[in-house]
Amino acid sequence: MRRALKVIGTLVLVLVLAGVGFFAVATVTEYRPKATETITIEGQATLPALTPGAELTLLSFNIGYGGLGKGQDFFMDGGAMVRPGDRPVVQANLDGIVAELQGHPADVYFLQEVDADSRRSYGIDEVALLGEVLGGTAAYARNFKSMFTPYPWPPIGQVDSGLVTVTGLAAASASRVSLPVPFSWPVRMFNLKRCLLVERVPVEGGKDLVLVNLHLEAYEDGAGRAEQMNDLVKLLQDEYAKGNYVIAGGDFNQTFPGVQYPKVSDNWVPGDFDASVFAPGWTVAHDAATPTSRLNDAPWDGDNQLFGIDGFITSPNVEVKTVQTVDADFEFADHNPVKLTAALKN
Repeated sequence: MRRALKVIGTLVLVLVLAGVGFFAVATVTEYRPKATETITIEGQATLPALTPGAELTLLSFNIGYGGLGKGQDFFMDGGAMVRPGDRPVVQANLDGIVAELQGHPADVYFLQEVDADSRRSYGIDEVALLGEVLGGTAAYARNFKSMFTPYPWPPIGQVDSGLVTVTGLAAASASRVSLPVPFSWPVRMFNLKRCLLVERVPVEGGKDLVLVNLHLEAYEDGAGRAEQMNDLVKLLQDEYAKGNYVIAGGDFNQTFPGVQYPKVSDNWVPGDFDASVFAPGWTVAHDAATPTSRLNDAPWDGDNQLFGIDGFITSPNVEVKTVQTVDADFEFADHNPVKLTAALKN
């Protein structure tokens, strides 16, 4: 009996020391991005220089890292899955995503939840893949990096993921701008560090077109997302005050004004987009006729909870021509692409 208790005590001690060691390593290696970081732009521009009056198209698409197609659910939404069962599922989703993007060509692509090297997407370098197939230039801003995320079971494991902007325009620079993180230690170590991916494209006459790719907070009480919105609004308004053209787009995780779908689940509820935070003349561009996202509490069967949470914001010197959600029926991702046509006012 005494020997058995000694063995048990030794095992408990080993487990405690292993746990302490793991959290110590995780703390030391935690991803701690700076407030602003310069991002390398890969590739070559393919479009002519911008001039006042120019018209351009932008497409925003949260691709769900290729792991949230019609046959998948997700544990954070009330489902059971941590990742698809095998690599061919992710590859098939990515093939479908690429076909959607190529079928709706744009001058600028704002892409969210793009994995560079993650266990959940079987190590596929989606950043390189999308940059190659879409052409032009590509910039990657990491917003989720963890050497090993230990929950749930089986664990998420290694994650390297973020935002990608692909464009044929000749961007002069790109930067990663950190957003407030609403989580404290130890959850913070294994969670997203949200950011804005900001690119500047010179416009003839000395101004810039400022492109802002974003993916705001999802799984918290809303206070963090409100802080992130405050930072976003300030950045956009500051750039417009300089005389620049501004277009921001992505996954806001907030329901846009006038969007309402039948409530069939309480598993996850987005925030409400407050358009009043913008001065008159700013445009919140979204398509209220077609859902942009679905809840992942179960595989897609047509009866899942629907949302309208993806869209664009444009400054008063940008004229919105059209905005339309591409109804891809959530075949390869849990979001639909949203396409904007806009013109830079003279």
